[in-house]
Order: sequence, then C-alpha cells, then structure tokens
Amino acid sequence: MYSDPSQCLYCTNNQTLHDLMIEICHLRVSRAFIFREQTYRGRCLVAYDKHVNDINELSEQERNDFMDDVCRVTKAMQQVFNPEKINYGMYADKLSHLHVHLAPKYIDGPDYGGTFQMNPGKVYLADTEYEQMKQQLLNAINH
Repeated sequence: MYSDPSQCLYCTNNQTLHDLMIEICHLRVSRAFIFREQTYRGRCLVAYDKHVNDINELSEQERNDFMDDVCRVTKAMQQVFNPEKINYGMYADKLSHLHVHLAPKYIDGPDYGGTFQMNPGKVYLADTEYEQMKQQLLNAINH
C-alpha cells in the first residue's frame, strides 16, 4: 500500500505527528524525532525528508545518507541513555513514508529479549523532561 503524500503525517507535518513525536532536528536527508510515549526510555524515530515508500527506491548515495542519519541518532541515543541494545523497526504497512523506529532496550526493562510494542501508551513525561531529552540528544548528534 502506497500512501498519498498529501495525507502523510510526515509530509504535512500535521497535528497527529506533533501529538506522537517531538522533532529534534533536521539531519542530512531526514528528520529526527523523540516519541512522546516513552515506555522505552529514549525512543526516537528517523523519517526520510522526501515521501519515499521504501528504502529500495533510494539511490545508493541517498540510502547511505539516510543510514548515516540513523547511525548519528543511535550513537547519540547510546551516549545519552546507555541502553543495552537499540532495536530498529522499519514498518510501513499503513504509512509508507520511509522511517525507522529506534527503541532502546534495557536488561530489566519492558520487552527485553523480545519485540518492542509500537505504542504501549503507558509512559508520558512532563514537557520539561522532553525538552531536556531533546537538548541532550541534539548536543550528542552535533558532536
């Protein structure tokens, strides 16, 4: 299923997007976000700038740039949150805009050793906590 860019939350930058995530920054070819739902402390997402349905539609250079952006964010997540592992999820059944879910996993944390839940709806933070996370990640991304 291919989504219509005029209906895409990443392309339209709509309220649904802002209800789900907080933008950290623009990277080389993508945008980085913090998920508001924080069952997996430090969970982020990287979305490609253009409305592309699948990673196989990118040129080699575009793919390399996108994966470099993903790596920059995961390195920052590792530095700021120090998870045991980061799970990568590239699901696009209902929204075919290229994006990667980045879910930090901790040994004694939720779903360690299994698949992360898309939106458990359990853990939300105060605005000041999101802002602190954003600044820490932004500092780590830029260094």
